[in-house]
Amino acid sequence: MTKVGLLLEGGGMRGMYTAGVLDVLMEHDITVDGMVCVSAGALFGVNYLSKQKGRALRYNLNYLLDKRYMGWHSFLTTGNMVNKEFTYYTVPFTLDPFDNETYKSSNIPVHVPITNVETGQAEFVMVSDVFQQMEVLRAASALPIVSKLVEIDGKFYLDGGMADSIPIDFMQEQSFDKIIIVLTRPKDYRKKKVIKWVYQLLYRRYPKLVETIANRHELYNATVEKIVKLEEEGKVFVIRPTENITIGRLEKSKQKIQDIYDLGSHNMQQQLEKLYAYLEKEY
Repeated sequence: MTKVGLLLEGGGMRGMYTAGVLDVLMEHDITVDGMVCVSAGALFGVNYLSKQKGRALRYNLNYLLDKRYMGWHSFLTTGNMVNKEFTYYTVPFTLDPFDNETYKSSNIPVHVPITNVETGQAEFVMVSDVFQQMEVLRAASALPIVSKLVEIDGKFYLDGGMADSIPIDFMQEQSFDKIIIVLTRPKDYRKKKVIKWVYQLLYRRYPKLVETIANRHELYNATVEKIVKLEEEGKVFVIRPTENITIGRLEKSKQKIQDIYDLGSHNMQQQLEKLYAYLEKEY
């Protein structure tokens, strides 16, 4: 039996593109046997296994302008641009409940990278229970500068995308026969070098983390080149934006959120026939 894996890139609010893609997969009952989800890809990707079509779009539209959700108010009062208590606990537990039981009953392994600030390396954690492992998801998407370090079992972590933005090597180690990759940048995008001294100043206690962030563009661009080659060889199926996504990390335009979601949905609808052919299934 063919074993299918799904790899989701992060990208903050560009993840709404991924949400649009995943909702189309749900509509057509396209299932996978394992997932590797980075940063925002993890936050939105869990809804795919809980079978909650539309949830990621709904709660982002509902709370985008709520100062309890994310923004400068949260950053100045808590040190986290994305509010810990409201976003990671109040919303999924109470206001827009996440179906944790359906997620758990899927029995599909979901691996999420988090960046160890001491080593500067990605550690992959299997998230089998979202409610019990919410701090892992929080660490996975804790962007540098605008987030406090997240403590898990006595160690400190930040966004997994810092150390491994698109973990294709880890994905290939999982022995999948077919790999679907959802990217949040267009095909011609390449990452530029960051201003290193800013991170040296803020994270001087973590020199390996600083080096990882400073070299991130090289790993990212090499990974993208590898994925393009694998795609040309027919070894992976890639869905990516057909146009450049411009959205701020603190985006307050509901229309932009909707437009990016719609682009993901539209791009996936356009590629459905090709995806079925890649998976060797009837369309």
